[in-house]
Amino acid sequence: MDELRLNCPWDKKQTLESIRHLTIEETYELSDAILNENIDEVKKEIGDLLLHMVFYSKIADEKGAFDVADALHSICDKLVHRHPHIYGDVEANDEEAVKANWEKIKLKEKGNKSVLGGVPKSLPAMVKATRIQDKARGVGFDWEKKEQVWEKVEEEMKEFKNEFNIDSKEPINKEKATGEFGDMLFSLVNYSRFIDIDPEEALERTNLKFIKRFQYLEEQSKKDGKDISEMSLAEMDVYWEEAKKLK
Repeated sequence: MDELRLNCPWDKKQTLESIRHLTIEETYELSDAILNENIDEVKKEIGDLLLHMVFYSKIADEKGAFDVADALHSICDKLVHRHPHIYGDVEANDEEAVKANWEKIKLKEKGNKSVLGGVPKSLPAMVKATRIQDKARGVGFDWEKKEQVWEKVEEEMKEFKNEFNIDSKEPINKEKATGEFGDMLFSLVNYSRFIDIDPEEALERTNLKFIKRFQYLEEQSKKDGKDISEMSLAEMDVYWEEAKKLK
């Protein structure tokens, strides 16, 4: 990185801000590799992300702020401080106790006025919902049983259905419907935590499944000399059902 910053015209020009969007892209590429269970790609994407960490540290070093060693010492110090059950005399015998301690320590460290203050504003909405709920749980604000959460899901679904009845010919109040739909999604995310499912991962797996099946539909219908834009839904459904039988 020292050599690239010195001799490469592109690398010379980069700033913390200019490579930020590339880091986000690389993170999603790592996510794709993990979901695809492609361990070779996981290795490559980890390398790409590590390069970015070195890049940021190099730029910061040039500003006289910190270098990569400082960044690594910082995370080591943080891990020691946030694991008092390992490096101190605090007891935490299960995962929930560890997470609760972590959030309490984090709250003190950052001086946030709110438990939710540490949730990044730019997180995707579904990830943000999960983090909000995790943080609230860390201080004891949560349901006790998953059955209670499912009752809330059913309650929200019933409210939505009653308010925006599909049989009604009346135009819906979009703003109100958006709010109610958000409540319904939030309650489903809540339930997913209780059954140990990552909602973001679950939805992405469904996205990938849909893409695979739809692309099968496109490819097979083309082989049969059909134009997908001119096919009926019933014709498309034949290929769709075939795709569903594939792994």
